[in-house]
Amino acid sequence: MSELIRIQSIQELHAALERSASQPLLLFKHSTRCPISAGAHREVEAYLNGTPREDVTYGLIYVIEDRDVSNETADRLGVKHESPQAILVKGGQPVWHTSHSKIKKTALQEILA
Repeated sequence: MSELIRIQSIQELHAALERSASQPLLLFKHSTRCPISAGAHREVEAYLNGTPREDVTYGLIYVIEDRDVSNETADRLGVKHESPQAILVKGGQPVWHTSHSKIKKTALQEILA
């Protein structure tokens, strides 16, 4: 079963982005203080508890607790920070992203199909 792997350091982020050259990376930026983010987190978990793609790495960034990692993600990928936010990365580049109430199990199923 696939799971969200917490990314807590810039080094872990860089390693995950490098691995996206051979394996897609879905990053989920989550605020533990936001009810909208809690709902998005439930949607990501629902996707992962269904039939997720096993060849994708699923990364979790806590935007408050690991603000430096969150900021580095925005800078490195050139995707304006939002929270909650989902970003699909391939080859170190963002190929899709969405935020807030658009983060749904069905949206993840479609983009990762």
